[in-house]
Amino acid sequence: MSLFLLTGSPSYGPAMAELVRYEVTVTDGTVVVDGADAYAPDGAMTTFYRCRDGRTTVDSWATRVASFRTTEVRRIVRVEAPAAAWVA
Repeated sequence: MSLFLLTGSPSYGPAMAELVRYEVTVTDGTVVVDGADAYAPDGAMTTFYRCRDGRTTVDSWATRVASFRTTEVRRIVRVEAPAAAWVA
């Protein structure tokens, strides 16, 4: 028994990927950053953060994972895959 009539699509989108990693191309090569949910410029550095509950918003509770000099960063690619795809 439903108390409310469903009139539209759900208010939330599809679930985020179980595993996310960033491939950062810097002047010396490509570095893989695992465990980061977001990145943001931080002065002269581009910093990758692990956020609470898989959020992509960097706030005071975010933990720094890696930093690179912004002038050396050539490309950042976000790679998403299900847990079964990345077996260590």
